[in-house]
Amino acid sequence: MNQKFVICIKNDDYPASLEKLKLYESLPDKAAENDGFIRVIDESGEDYLFPVDYFIPVDLPHSTEKVLVDAAESSRLNG
Repeated sequence: MNQKFVICIKNDDYPASLEKLKLYESLPDKAAENDGFIRVIDESGEDYLFPVDYFIPVDLPHSTEKVLVDAAESSRLNG
């Protein structure tokens, strides 16, 4: 599974898109990472680039990640 999760610790420039202390799904994007950004599925349900220092990574058990990813995908399909 390529997905990982991050917690938002700062939302100064994006208060409508990000909530502090909320868990977000991040998507791999090497080009963005090289420029100091991270690709995150924000409050709109779409993925956007944000400064990497707005987040801290979270290590979750594989079973927890699977439940979260499945729920997010179901929400996107039904939402």
